[in-house]
Amino acid sequence: MTPSDVVVVVGAGLAGVACARELRSAGVGVRVLDRGHRVGGRMASRRLWGLERATDLGASYLTVTDPEFGAVVDGWAARGLAAPWTDAFCVLGEDEPRMTSGPTRWGALGGLRSLVEDVASDLDVEKVELADVADLDGAAAVVLAMPDPQAVRLCGDHPVAQLLTREWEPVLALAARWPERTWDDLSPSGRFDGAFVNDDPAIGWVADDGRRRGDGAPVLVVHSTPELAAQHLADPSAAAPDLVAAVRRLMDLDEPADVHVHRWTFARPVGERAASYALVDGAGGPVGVCGDGWGPKPKVETAWLSGARLGRELAVRFG
Repeated sequence: MTPSDVVVVVGAGLAGVACARELRSAGVGVRVLDRGHRVGGRMASRRLWGLERATDLGASYLTVTDPEFGAVVDGWAARGLAAPWTDAFCVLGEDEPRMTSGPTRWGALGGLRSLVEDVASDLDVEKVELADVADLDGAAAVVLAMPDPQAVRLCGDHPVAQLLTREWEPVLALAARWPERTWDDLSPSGRFDGAFVNDDPAIGWVADDGRRRGDGAPVLVVHSTPELAAQHLADPSAAAPDLVAAVRRLMDLDEPADVHVHRWTFARPVGERAASYALVDGAGGPVGVCGDGWGPKPKVETAWLSGARLGRELAVRFG
């Protein structure tokens, strides 16, 4: 197989590995490159504080609206990788906590990263720090499975760069562990799974990591507001006191035993975009871009559909 027969996918988050999986299934040669040591992207899970369990630091859950993605989730559920979590969260930051309901949210028993690892199970991912798509001269096509600000840095003068104008917000994720669970009574339902936080300067969302993982661990993951994150991108750990103080105030909690802060410089896209992906021809060959920034809402489902659909179009071209 020559380089001109191979599609190179840069980015081993869910969109990238879904794209690569479609290409591999169609018999198209594919290389997957990522600068990290593990697949997952923003569906990141990490073992903290010497514990065996993984804590979800990126995406909080997944939902299903598309039947095609639903079949994928059903497969994960059948193999014990994913399970329904809840359809109801608290709302905090108002006079009294209240409940709000919505679609079923799914969690992953081994952390959300395990779902990306499952999709990538038959792929070899190479750890590479890429500077420009021009470095991949000779590839049949290049796929950039990443947020617009990261993709545009790699595009050079390729015309696809003209489409990569969507802005992204930062978020800091604080994982905090207590000796025991003390917060279920905060919820009007008597069971706390998570909370949307209104009008707080520090935090916008709290997830009960023990509930979504199904092991009941006394671990909360707090997502900051974009405004607070922007102030601490150079030193994320410096935001820990503000984040801890906010969650303690809102949930009437003692000081946690352990904390960890993770920075997401490009956590979620701003605005709307209808297209599922981009694929643009250029002098060096076609370059595609996919991920949760392509589609109606930035969700796990959106990322999978974006990557899979781009993979199928490329498979038609090169299969």
